[in-house]
Amino acid sequence: MTSALVGVRRHLLSIADLKRDELIELLALADSFAEVVDRPIPKVPTLRGRTVATLFFEASTRTRLSFETAAKRLSADTMSFSVSGSSMAKGESLRDTVETLDAMGIDVMVVRHHSAGAPHQVARWVRAAVVNAGDGQHEHPTQALLDCFTLREVLAERAGGRPPEDLCGLKVAIVGDVRHSRVARSDVLALSALGAEVHLVAPATLMPCSLEGWPIVGAGAELDALVGEMDAIYLLRLQLERMSAGLLPSLREYATRFGLSTERAMRMKEGAVVLHPGPMNRGVEIDAAVASSERARVTRQVRNGVAVRMAVLFHLLEPAGGAPAPLEGLADRAER
Repeated sequence: MTSALVGVRRHLLSIADLKRDELIELLALADSFAEVVDRPIPKVPTLRGRTVATLFFEASTRTRLSFETAAKRLSADTMSFSVSGSSMAKGESLRDTVETLDAMGIDVMVVRHHSAGAPHQVARWVRAAVVNAGDGQHEHPTQALLDCFTLREVLAERAGGRPPEDLCGLKVAIVGDVRHSRVARSDVLALSALGAEVHLVAPATLMPCSLEGWPIVGAGAELDALVGEMDAIYLLRLQLERMSAGLLPSLREYATRFGLSTERAMRMKEGAVVLHPGPMNRGVEIDAAVASSERARVTRQVRNGVAVRMAVLFHLLEPAGGAPAPLEGLADRAER
């Protein structure tokens, strides 16, 4: 079986670039790679001989290590770029840096940058496929994919069967620093494309200046009015490093009005879950007890991120002539 995405798109820069059926296809492929991740030897030779470079111009733990783990489990070679130890510390431009790496024969560049649009620009300069691993306050498409994958698992648990194709009927509240969050934008696009009902909850100062083009059901500042109706509450980290003064009276007041306290969590409906992209500010957007409760799917999001990113790399680097569907060949070709 040849993927419908092969030959269609060389990069993954935005959720908006993916149609609904392409989202569904990527999530289905991630199902297959999740089975690989669960094996005693979680590795397949699918991308042997290919090279994946992680270029992170902004600090990261989960996303960078997740991509590097995904690449290694596909048997790709990996390179990790560090700004502090590179010629950029001597004044080299972004363009010269990525063109130098491209000349080394890199197949995929996974780019995180503090400036919105930087991965899109890199994609214009290089021959390698480019994955946006977070650009400023703009987007974080693979985080949205792993969040959708995790919510499909929640629906499967409820039904006692396999994950559904989409997220129709699911109600999700995204709570917190929406204004500065690239995760929020990508999640809204992905969740709504898959049929979920999305609500935004934040103080007015942490909402975007305009919600035009955001496919949401509603936006407001009252978490208590929604907490008992949602199937999932997605908490965002307060990005204090991106904020100007005066956006919040105090962290204590924010936690009181918008934090998921133990009391609020007790009012969530049966089977509802809590998500967070990390890192968590315990005691601010989420109580420590809630973060460690059975409702929390935070560590599951991290685990699912490897399978989802394996699926993304596979789609970008699948041979032009097509390749076997994951479950039709990967098991027999696993590394021993």
